[in-house]
Amino acid sequence: MAGLVPAIGSSLGSIGTGILNMANEFHQIAKTSEIPDGGFELCEADDQLVILFRVGDEFYCIDDVCTHDGGTLSDGFVQGCEIECPRHGARFDIRNGQALTMPATQSTRSHQVKVQDGEIWVCLS
Repeated sequence: MAGLVPAIGSSLGSIGTGILNMANEFHQIAKTSEIPDGGFELCEADDQLVILFRVGDEFYCIDDVCTHDGGTLSDGFVQGCEIECPRHGARFDIRNGQALTMPATQSTRSHQVKVQDGEIWVCLS
């Protein structure tokens, strides 16, 4: 795990711990005008599928992976700040990837988001 450091309050070795990309390489993945309030979009950043969410003026990004069985979350249902896996109903917090309900017991990775001049940029964890 050379080049990676845990974020404050996290630990190495588990999914969704908030491990930071030491290169701080941001990828432009969408424009703010493309995602309505309460909406989300499946995007690709550095050959990785992620889900970009908008809640008000805030944007959040998590992996498109349910940690219960590896299924995709982007076909799921969003309510407030939670997305529900369409396969077995596990719910995750879109703000930080935290697993909220069984059968998922591990968080999915969340990613740093910044908005600049109407463009949305993501730094993969």
